[in-house]
Amino acid sequence: MKGRERLLSILSPLLLIAAWELTVRLGLVDGRFIAAPSLILVALWNMSVSGELARDVGVSLWRIAAGFAIGVVPAVLLGLWMGLSRSVRAVFDPLIAAVYPIPKIAILPLLMVFFGIGESSKIAVVAISAFFPVVINTYTGVANVDRVYLDVAQSFGASRALVFRRVVFPGALPVIFAGIRLALGVCLIVIVSAEFVAARSGIGFLIWSSWEMLLIDKMFVGLLVIAVIGTLLTIGLREIQRRAIPWRNE
Repeated sequence: MKGRERLLSILSPLLLIAAWELTVRLGLVDGRFIAAPSLILVALWNMSVSGELARDVGVSLWRIAAGFAIGVVPAVLLGLWMGLSRSVRAVFDPLIAAVYPIPKIAILPLLMVFFGIGESSKIAVVAISAFFPVVINTYTGVANVDRVYLDVAQSFGASRALVFRRVVFPGALPVIFAGIRLALGVCLIVIVSAEFVAARSGIGFLIWSSWEMLLIDKMFVGLLVIAVIGTLLTIGLREIQRRAIPWRNE
């Protein structure tokens, strides 16, 4: 049964790609706007050899990594603090509830006023995008730790610091990682959107400039690269999660 499922998971994308190629070759869709997979692969090879693709991917990954690190660390700390203190939660919860629904790409012009049109504004919008999903999930993870575990630890005379290290933080980790995974996807979307309008490099700029010049094969290369990056980041984060919380694997 597992072998059959694995075979289907391999065949389904291959059949989709074959149908896509055949549809374009037969002229059922306009090849000027939908590039055939074979042409996309040729463009991917040419852009890889020329170094154009590596430059744009490297720039986008740097922006994501820098902004993600800046946003996630304070988000985890604040989320833990909110989960442990009602006073802190009372102060920050309304602020987060008010700001979180605002589309983060909408504040890019404001960030450009403060940080300029260089790298700082793009890193800042990524950091803000990462902050809110992580802080909300971290607080939720701490708040949902089973009270029974806390009572047992306290009944054995564990200090508050020990309870936090051995019970609260490990218990909240699965939810924290869920927030980090969510934030990672949001950051990828936001940086590509920001590069559409406020960058001269990066994957978003590659897609937008290719569309303006009707280089559809290059545009699809950008879309393909985004999908690959998202998949690899998710796999990497899952591996980190597996090592950080091994008891969940059991």
